[in-house]
Amino acid sequence: MAHAAPAAQGWNDCRNAWVATLEALAEKDPRIVAVVNDSVGSSKLNSFQKKFPDRLINVGIAEQVMVGVGAGLANGGRVPFVSAASCFITGRALEQVKADIAYANFNVKLVGQSSGIAYGELGATHHSIEDFAWLRPLANLVVIAPADAWETAEAVKWAAGYEGPVYLRLSRMPVPDLQVADRVFRMGRAEVVCQGDDLTIIASGTTVHLAVQAAEALALEGIAARVLNMATLNPLDEEALHQAAETGAIVTVEEASIRGGLGGAVAEFTAANRPVPVERVGFPGFMPTGSVEFLFKEFGLSSEGIAAAAKRALARKRA
Repeated sequence: MAHAAPAAQGWNDCRNAWVATLEALAEKDPRIVAVVNDSVGSSKLNSFQKKFPDRLINVGIAEQVMVGVGAGLANGGRVPFVSAASCFITGRALEQVKADIAYANFNVKLVGQSSGIAYGELGATHHSIEDFAWLRPLANLVVIAPADAWETAEAVKWAAGYEGPVYLRLSRMPVPDLQVADRVFRMGRAEVVCQGDDLTIIASGTTVHLAVQAAEALALEGIAARVLNMATLNPLDEEALHQAAETGAIVTVEEASIRGGLGGAVAEFTAANRPVPVERVGFPGFMPTGSVEFLFKEFGLSSEGIAAAAKRALARKRA
């Protein structure tokens, strides 16, 4: 029997939650500073700059310098939140992220803004679909992609109190608030959004609410799909993945490349521990120029596309 999925209500820009939370934390902790690459507006840090004019450093369009400045601030006892478009903070400054932040194990919080294909019409140079694949191999770098505004705020709070490097992946696209009872943010732990035993849909970030919609549609056909919000991609919740494999089929959904991202991570885990059919919903490579709506629909990041992937996984399970 299929289980009903909880509804998703209210749409919010997660960047509003990020900056409101950062300002509240900075009021209490003078060590917190922000570093940006001429992206005060797109990072929503205008009000932070007005409140703490001596605690925001704008290095201009120099992302490698920006990450290096963040490392230096951390080495001096500050808690820097280094914010820029995710395509540039990870791609252009990858060597500095690797050597200055992860290898040095400095207490820097990298905030990738407008992630995935949020800059749809600007094309592949501004899409950020490779960041998971680039950053997951940096074993000590925590990678988090919040699913909604509430989780964004909780992730920022957690990151501020954590001693070590963190990458927060935020989008500029509004998403609905998930309706999950008694929510508690736990880094490295998947959140069960819908119950089901026929298969498991594992989603992250902006795609979780789409996975919920797909589960609702599948329930009408008598298919019970479990939905997991896998907000933390590094480290992965291996216990939740073991339990997902027990359902016999898995679908992964992400606003990212299926090569090396969430889909790659789940495929690695199942291949090594419990092989089951895995259908990956995401982007296969460079994306064409187009609106977010067009690109999501074209590449199956919709409730219909996810439901279709679930049926393919079930067919493989039963074969």
